[in-house]
Amino acid sequence: MRTLHLYLTRQMLATLGMTVFVFTLVLLLGNVLKQILGLLVKRQLTLGVACHGVLLLIPYVLAFALPIGMLTAALLVFGRFSADQELTAARASGISLISLISPVLLLSVAVSGLCAWLNFYVAPASRVAYLKLIFQANSRDPSNVLRGGESVQLGDWTILAGKKVGTNLYDVKVAQFSGSAGEQWVEGPTGDFQSDVAHHGLILTLHSADSWVLSPENGWLPRLNGGDVTFPIPLDTEEQSILTVGISDMTYRQLRQRLRDLERSAGIATTTPRAVKQLIVDATTPVLVYLHRMVAFSFACIGFTLVGIPLGIRAHRRETSVGVATALLLMLVYYSFVVLAQAWVSHPERAPFLIVWLPNFIFQAVGGVLLWRANRGY
Repeated sequence: MRTLHLYLTRQMLATLGMTVFVFTLVLLLGNVLKQILGLLVKRQLTLGVACHGVLLLIPYVLAFALPIGMLTAALLVFGRFSADQELTAARASGISLISLISPVLLLSVAVSGLCAWLNFYVAPASRVAYLKLIFQANSRDPSNVLRGGESVQLGDWTILAGKKVGTNLYDVKVAQFSGSAGEQWVEGPTGDFQSDVAHHGLILTLHSADSWVLSPENGWLPRLNGGDVTFPIPLDTEEQSILTVGISDMTYRQLRQRLRDLERSAGIATTTPRAVKQLIVDATTPVLVYLHRMVAFSFACIGFTLVGIPLGIRAHRRETSVGVATALLLMLVYYSFVVLAQAWVSHPERAPFLIVWLPNFIFQAVGGVLLWRANRGY
């Protein structure tokens, strides 16, 4: 039994190393062709800086390559194990499938722990360092500070744009819950911004905007109805640097802190108009989605292994192409839920942060049933 366990573990580790290496190269190539190669051609990056950027990308793409590598390894190893009649020989010796795959399941738990470490800390930090490198090569363009569909904290201001096209913004909400100007809130259907090179910042303008200001005596009072509002946003300090970390690139601790800050703002804004409270909800939902996605994706290796083992046995094939194609199809199914959750970040009533957990539950449940059936010989 120990010999079989060691044999399967060595096979899984060898195949996992090969598949992770291949998928890491593919993902790196996509990023290199998308950004680094163009900057090299324009001579905005030296070869040494480009190599540094590629090295910074490795932990980021490794967090995605490990789960799909684990799935592919399970499909390939157990496909060959079944096709070579080794599984039949093990069953004839009285060894059940569950006891046979126990070291592989433990390996999937260990890989999930590695994925959690990468997803929580290493991958976001390396991604931010890579983005800083790219943004500096792009002449430190201040327009990178604003993103569509994400809230951005710039000093005392919280800015949320539903959509960004070039320098044009749509469905813009701006709130200030502290600072010398007091608490205020501004909302406009459209807006635009331009770089303020002289003051190293941005000039944000909202069109046809409505604004309110908080009076200690009378509460929230309307200040403007349907006019243009301009915000000069300096970006001189470290906290307001050209590169603000987007929620998709934050570490686990940063996301938790961002969530606490938004909850604190909600506490401050208890007497605000409904629209201000909605702004806080709109800003909180994307943070929750990325926070839950980070945790859920760290456990993907377990569900992929549970599904990959019985599917590999059922396929009864040695061909690598079949295993890779099956793995890519399953990954497409998994990521469809993640894409759906991210598409629904503007609909908090649909609880998109819970949708990212669905593929884990589905894969683990289906994998458990398939393993039970395979163990019974069905």
